[in-house]
Amino acid sequence: MKEYLRQLAAQANNDLARGCLVREYLQARVLESLQDEGAFLRWAFVGGTALRFLFSIPRFSEELDFSLVTPGDDAGFKSALTQVKRALERESYRAEVKVSEQKTVASAWVNFPGLPRELGLSPHASQTLSIKVELDKNPPPGARIETSVVRRHVTLHLCHYDKASLFAGKLHAVFSRPWTKGRDLYDLVWYLADRSWPAPNLSLLNAALAQTGWKGAIMTATNWRGELRRRMKTLDWDRARADVRPFLERERDIDLLTKETLSSLLGRPKTTGARKR
Repeated sequence: MKEYLRQLAAQANNDLARGCLVREYLQARVLESLQDEGAFLRWAFVGGTALRFLFSIPRFSEELDFSLVTPGDDAGFKSALTQVKRALERESYRAEVKVSEQKTVASAWVNFPGLPRELGLSPHASQTLSIKVELDKNPPPGARIETSVVRRHVTLHLCHYDKASLFAGKLHAVFSRPWTKGRDLYDLVWYLADRSWPAPNLSLLNAALAQTGWKGAIMTATNWRGELRRRMKTLDWDRARADVRPFLERERDIDLLTKETLSSLLGRPKTTGARKR
């Protein structure tokens, strides 16, 4: 399998794409190890990397994000990451895992020291390739769960949020994040461009906003687009494009990331009275 990684790295036409492909392959192997450990009996795959693996969004991602399916269950986070490390070491990877479980969102770094040089990605022996893994141990209520079998480098049977709940999670990130993250906005354009994608899970969205101290309107089917238009006025679009550019499969997609494009996808505004908290 390590030889396959070398071949994969050699296929890319530039260093940036090569690094993204290598990281994605290693993400797949981490997911496979978590699956073997039984993590997907307790964890649901969420976030941008879930969109990549489940629905082939044309951008790469850095993190593996999960939510505990049933809050209060034993997450088994540290033991699952320990098994990931052992599985990778059996294939001659030099792997290090650093775990922090003190906060509500447990986090871990799976580090591969020296791998960039080994694959010809860097001349520096000290350089490390890293994958971050996060698990929300107290997710907001209201998410709907599905399972899917997908193949991206390996075959995976993933537990994940359904389409409407994934959409709600992205909207929550856009509304609540204190800085402008271009990957959030690119994902939002991607969601809205698919007219068959279901509307956001508003129960989950409102619960998530309440959990993070939202003081604005309660989101409804008639006002969430208007609230998003208001949020767009506060965003740094130059920063957004700079953030997402290194992760795009197609460089021309950067042209989609404008306030005008997002406004067009949201459609004409409607005048409605928003209910306040």
